[in-house]
Amino acid sequence: MRKLKNEELGRLDVEGFKNAEKAPILIILDNIRSLNNIGSIFRTADAFLIEKIYLCGITAKPPHKDIHKTALGATESVDWEYSESVEEVMVDLKSKGYTLIAVEQAEKATMLNDFQVDGESKYALIFGNEVKGVAQKVVDQCAVVLEIPQYGTKHSLNISVSTGVVVWDLWSKLNMKNKTPML
Repeated sequence: MRKLKNEELGRLDVEGFKNAEKAPILIILDNIRSLNNIGSIFRTADAFLIEKIYLCGITAKPPHKDIHKTALGATESVDWEYSESVEEVMVDLKSKGYTLIAVEQAEKATMLNDFQVDGESKYALIFGNEVKGVAQKVVDQCAVVLEIPQYGTKHSLNISVSTGVVVWDLWSKLNMKNKTPML
C-alpha cells in the first residue's frame, strides 16, 4: 500500500463544500470551554458534511487563533451561528422539524449502538460543557438522550471525541457514505 498525497484525496474546496448535499445533522455546542475542542468539532463537521454548528453560551466563536489551530480552515467551510441562549436555538430548531438529541449519560438514555435513525428525520445533536455536561433543563427538552457505551474505568470521553463518535454513527446509519456530494 502507498499513502495518498493530499492532492490525490479528491476533497471538496470551500465552494464545493458549501454547495454539497449535507447530512441532516446539526451540532449544538453549549457552554464549551476549550477552544481546541471547538476547532476539532469544526473539523469533524467538515469531514461529514454537517449542515451547521450552533455555538451557545460561553462557547467561543471564530475567528480565534486557538479555534483556528485545530479547525484548520473548517470554520470557513462549515456554517455556524452564535446564540447566547441554547433554549432559543432548541425552540427554533424544533419548530423546523429537527429531533433534539442530548448526548449525555442519563436515566433511560438510549445507547448509541441501539439508536435507529429515520431517513426522513433531521437531527440536532446537543453537546454540553466539558465538566458539567448537558444541562438538565436542556435534557428535559430533548426527544432523545443518547449515551455512548463505555466499558473501561473512566466515566466520559473528551467532547471532541464524543462528537466524532456520535456524528460518525449517525452519518453511517443515514447511509451518507453512499451519496455523492453535489458539486
